[in-house]
Amino acid sequence: MLDRSEGIYLYDTTGKRYLDGSSGAMVSNIGHSNANVLAAMKRQMDKATFGYRLHFQNEAAEKLAKMTAERMPEELDRVFFVSGGSEAVESTIKLARQYALAVGEASRWKVISRFPSYHGGTLGAVALTGYDPLTKPFEPMFRPMPKIAAPLCYLDRDNLSDEERGLKYADLLRDEILAQGPETVLAFIMEPVGGASTGALVAPDSYYGRIREICNEFGILLIYDEVMTGAGRTGKFVASEHWGVIPDIVALSKGFAAGYAPLGAMVAKNAIVDKVLDAGGFMHGFTYAGNPLACAAGCAVLEEMDRLNLVDNARVMGDLLKAELTQLMDRYPFIGDVRGKGLLLAFELVSDRETMTPLPKGLNAYNRLVDLAYERGLIIYSRRTRGGHEGDHFLVCPPLIITEAQIGEIIATLTECLDAMAAEMNLPVTG
Repeated sequence: MLDRSEGIYLYDTTGKRYLDGSSGAMVSNIGHSNANVLAAMKRQMDKATFGYRLHFQNEAAEKLAKMTAERMPEELDRVFFVSGGSEAVESTIKLARQYALAVGEASRWKVISRFPSYHGGTLGAVALTGYDPLTKPFEPMFRPMPKIAAPLCYLDRDNLSDEERGLKYADLLRDEILAQGPETVLAFIMEPVGGASTGALVAPDSYYGRIREICNEFGILLIYDEVMTGAGRTGKFVASEHWGVIPDIVALSKGFAAGYAPLGAMVAKNAIVDKVLDAGGFMHGFTYAGNPLACAAGCAVLEEMDRLNLVDNARVMGDLLKAELTQLMDRYPFIGDVRGKGLLLAFELVSDRETMTPLPKGLNAYNRLVDLAYERGLIIYSRRTRGGHEGDHFLVCPPLIITEAQIGEIIATLTECLDAMAAEMNLPVTG
């Protein structure tokens, strides 16, 4: 039972302290109980907590839209607020479809995504998600969208260079567009750095530019799901900046308001939004869109990110944490891979590092390590990597305010947990 939280720590009602090594679900980017954010929310509460968007504009929403546009790559300067990541993704595909109708391309409706991937819990977002435990039960209720393989290059055993592998995986999109019929394909949606379904997967650099080229070739919109990667998590405000790629539409949430209020946003190019508005308006919306209290929290979060220089800290501390996680591979041969960018990091457990064969499913390592960590006051986040069926990975994504000493605390506790699990499961430990 949660009692209180402060900085990177949470406390239960018995007084036990937990280090938030996953920022909740990669949400609490600026840490917990930030006094400046709470004060900004109180000021807004004293003025107004709700004003319906079809009746009023509000200062907090207008300010946050401007602050967001200023931080986004060029051309991405039209902002539509929502209450979370699933709503943001739903909004991106509905804007894309209405844009196609506005420009006379009604035959375009298919949104290609990747497998594995995760894009949200609403039915439209589930149709894009490639993660069987979360999608298969609901398939009769939605229209599944086409999928291409995510760039799981760390599993490949070939003679290709990283650049060649990136191009190989990107060209799967071109093949799928041709197979579906280019005139029917509306958009391609991707996580620039993978989230929970792939464990902080980063493609080779060549992948990103080639995907943009393919979308341009066929007049297809490129949507980046930056719900997890946005708001500084990877060491840039949005992860697309790492590769100089400008998507057409972006989904933001999670760290955007850092857990202080339910908030997300869709950010799109002017050219897309203007066409939709000229054709009669965006036929979509949510009751809490642009809520003044949520937007006031969002403004304060962005101001704290600037004041504390947290985007740079995510990069510097992320490099340190990744190096420390990688060093654990020397002691634990069952750690097969460490990956990620900034403070969106993960490690994957395997039976054999050479073949990347997963641990036996029956060991349930992805649950057991989380439990061992929780007992010792460390929170990490786990999923099964390979479509949800097998493979065990763990996301280590602390708040962006993390210090070098606190990274040491994470690694020390994690080492205890890995030792304990290795003893329980008869896994090898060296040194």
